[in-house]
Amino acid sequence: MNRLAKQLLPFSSLLFIISLWTFLEPENFLSFQNMMNVLRRSSINGIIAAGMTFVIISSGIDLSIGSMLAMCGMAGAASMLAANGAEWAAICSGEYFALSASSMLIGTAAGIAAGALCGWLNGVIITRLKLAPFIVTLGSMSIFRGISYLANDGKPFAVSAYSYLDVGTIGNIPVAVVLLAAVLLFFGYLLKYTPFGRYTYAIGANSNTAFHAGINVRNVLTWIYTLTGALTGLAAMIGTARASSAQPSAGLSLELDVIAGVIIGGTSPSGGRGSMTGTLIGVLLINFLRNGLTLLDISTNVQLVVIGLIIIVAVTADQLAARSAEKALVR
Repeated sequence: MNRLAKQLLPFSSLLFIISLWTFLEPENFLSFQNMMNVLRRSSINGIIAAGMTFVIISSGIDLSIGSMLAMCGMAGAASMLAANGAEWAAICSGEYFALSASSMLIGTAAGIAAGALCGWLNGVIITRLKLAPFIVTLGSMSIFRGISYLANDGKPFAVSAYSYLDVGTIGNIPVAVVLLAAVLLFFGYLLKYTPFGRYTYAIGANSNTAFHAGINVRNVLTWIYTLTGALTGLAAMIGTARASSAQPSAGLSLELDVIAGVIIGGTSPSGGRGSMTGTLIGVLLINFLRNGLTLLDISTNVQLVVIGLIIIVAVTADQLAARSAEKALVR
């Protein structure tokens, strides 16, 4: 399989899925409300996937994003309640508070900052101690989840008045969808047109060569994980607004969907290749697939099997493309 065919595969697969659901469920699937619902539900995964694209292109991985999302939601919710003047006992009890706009803004910023801090810690441990990203983020996944449960003894923080990031609209477009578009556009520009993006590709292709070419590999990787953490914090606050509470169990298996979306979109698991456009296509493919299966009343267990098979096909396509390129170079 040549590289062009591999790049076209995610887009053609997305078109096929949309065409299939249009044929099977034309009235429900094609409605404006359903389209906006799919995009709104894609926002959390898509925002985190923007950062994960950088991580995987740099030949890394971050398994902690699901647990990080839960911890950031808890930190953001607790911060906005505290900023509103609530005492800790009242915060833990789930008592209702009419949150002020300033307290919600403070809580949102705190959730994003908590994510950035978590990502920075992952990046520092990976780069300074020279440990494998898989091992570091596997450990931090457990740590962040444990902190989430310890924060309120396994109970959520209730923020019933915090809902704008989920139900708010700009025109007829949900705020979450606007945020998703803004994040993808900005990080797509960062990846394609800036030195930071070029350094990310270079590190993923060969970190030793990048180092000898004068790239500060440590700093670039630390920034990549920090930015991914900040995006996870933003996604956490969207999820908190959606549930009107911060749940310590939030984000379970989220890493599967996010990593799947990035890889299905054409980003190479071995690093050095990928694009933000491909990531968007991969995330939408998974969410449109799930949406159609749900409309057809097919169980979530079957959906997991289908997504797992798609991941295997995507990785196989990447390996075939890599082998084809190697053979072309030998010739």
